[in-house]
Amino acid sequence: MPEQLPYVLILYYSRNGQTAELATQIGRGVAKVNGIEARLRSVPVVSPDTEASLPPVPDAGAPFASKSDLANCAGLAIGSPTRFGNMAAPLKHFLDTTGDLWVSGALVGKPAGAFTSTGSLHGGQETTLLTMMMPLLHHGMLLCGLPYTDKNLSETTTGGTPYGPSHWAGTAEQLPLSKHEKALCQLFGERLANLALKLAD
Repeated sequence: MPEQLPYVLILYYSRNGQTAELATQIGRGVAKVNGIEARLRSVPVVSPDTEASLPPVPDAGAPFASKSDLANCAGLAIGSPTRFGNMAAPLKHFLDTTGDLWVSGALVGKPAGAFTSTGSLHGGQETTLLTMMMPLLHHGMLLCGLPYTDKNLSETTTGGTPYGPSHWAGTAEQLPLSKHEKALCQLFGERLANLALKLAD
């Protein structure tokens, strides 16, 4: 049986598909690096019900993440649409269940970063990325962002920050990812993959 490759877990919640597209582009960046692969996983919506009301497998999109996916990753990218300058409740809920991984130190020393999509250009992209980093720091992970040495970060007129990839989706018709946003996502995925391999050594 062939040995399983290490993987970068790309863990996200997406409501309208924009954050999912960012995740796909980050996965393409990971795929540029030999010896590691991307694993895309989503989280279910948070229901006001007190009973489990969703199937364990989503009807479409990436499979739901398990804590095992998280514990065994070599690197992590977490993504969410903005919610008042913070991550959406479904991703926060999933992270809130990882106390046992924190106690065991399962994620200590692994590279991680964040990505987001928002409807308005100044709708909290940077604060969302920064607040998503807080749980990563508590888990002892090493933060990865985007360097200004990449021209796309200076040239973008849409999304893109040094804190991580972002997308400006618009408030009416959903805008597609710009060429700069795609390039920054792929750079981010490639950086995470390279860091994960170096840190694993």
